[in-house]
Amino acid sequence: MASNDDAPVGANGNGNGNATAQPSLNVLAQYVKDLSFESPGAPNSLRGRDKAPGIAINVNVNANPLSDKQFDVNLTLNAKASFDQEVLFNVELVYGGVFAISGFPQEHMLPILFIECPRLLFPFARQIIAEATRNGGFPPLMLDPIDFAQMFQQKIAEDQAASKVQVS
Repeated sequence: MASNDDAPVGANGNGNGNATAQPSLNVLAQYVKDLSFESPGAPNSLRGRDKAPGIAINVNVNANPLSDKQFDVNLTLNAKASFDQEVLFNVELVYGGVFAISGFPQEHMLPILFIECPRLLFPFARQIIAEATRNGGFPPLMLDPIDFAQMFQQKIAEDQAASKVQVS
């Protein structure tokens, strides 16, 4: 068995070394807050078509504190498939997670809540959307990966532009 004699005391959290808390991000719970699937034209909407339907996808992230170190993060995904003027299906999912976050500088909290937390939730939400569309009689809708960092930066830029307009 290998010895760890060369490691500094406290490096593994078992000694009296560095007293600063290591940053941690833990998922305490994940849950479906809301799931809705509608296929208003079924069974006619299930027939085959010569070309693929148009699919509009909307994504939103919200975060609310539950305590000083616990946060509820909700990832909302809406997907609407239509062909000409006919709605084939409309699926909405609000997928939540409760996260324990500690040891991070305050300036890192918003990026953690709006980038890292939804990044951890997304694969599970994606699977739920795929199963809902498949269970509705359509091919599974496999959502492409989402760049939550870009979404966050865009939201910050929009908020800054709105605050400049209000100040002027």
